[in-house]
Amino acid sequence: MSPGSVWTAERALFFFTQYFMSPSSLSNSAKPLPNTLHIAIIMDGNGRWATARGLPRSAGHRQGAEAVRQVVEAAPTLGVHTLTLYAFSSDNWNRPPREVGALMRLFRAYLRSESARLAERGVRLSVIGRRDRLTLPLRVEIERAERRTAGGPVLHLRLAIDYSARDALVRAATALTTRAPLSPHARARARDSLTREEFARLLAAAYAADAGAVGHASAAPDVDLMIRTGGEHRLSDFLLWECAYAELYFTDRMWPEFTAASLAAAVTEFHHRVRRFGALPAAVAAG
Repeated sequence: MSPGSVWTAERALFFFTQYFMSPSSLSNSAKPLPNTLHIAIIMDGNGRWATARGLPRSAGHRQGAEAVRQVVEAAPTLGVHTLTLYAFSSDNWNRPPREVGALMRLFRAYLRSESARLAERGVRLSVIGRRDRLTLPLRVEIERAERRTAGGPVLHLRLAIDYSARDALVRAATALTTRAPLSPHARARARDSLTREEFARLLAAAYAADAGAVGHASAAPDVDLMIRTGGEHRLSDFLLWECAYAELYFTDRMWPEFTAASLAAAVTEFHHRVRRFGALPAAVAAG
């Protein structure tokens, strides 16, 4: 994604034909435009959406799962290659046990019902975050879904479950220190030669270790656009390293109300922003 790129008429037309002329979903015969974006979403507001309607919070989470389906189907038509969804933070264990249990059952049901559909659409699913605290049935379902969708070329869907960016950074830093030579001089030389790319690989290895897949890690690209629903304006310990230059988009819309059109609006806003990455715009630099 180059700085200052724009929302093209071709991409807008493609989205219109997919979701207004054929609103069901991205069909198997559809040919999405080349995808490069990494979008991360903090899916906030399920409980508040339900409470406002006199429903149990679990009803909001179930409706939120439908929003996930819409967004996953729309993403490839909008130039998205990687989509990371914040499903359950490590701090969410502090919620009432009944709600946590309902969420875990919902995750398992989603994976069981959606993995075949994801595979058909060329969507690769992976889960980042700790797995040792998840129930065995959920871990089994995660592994089954990851195997079933492995190699999907259209979209990489990452679900963050029991995830903490700060914990992952600590584990990556710990891996760096434990592999360093014992000599102070050699340790300083190794520290000075460390690159951002190498640390990103250490971070990916920390994710893989959480998943019990050490040695099979690949770093995800930096986040281009971070979306948070529900009216809050914070990152909540989500992808802190990967969001260094992400554009931030906040909406008051609760997650169950977030649709394919909502995602398109966020991407449109993104393409109207000028991303400088610390440099000056070309016209200013030339002057």
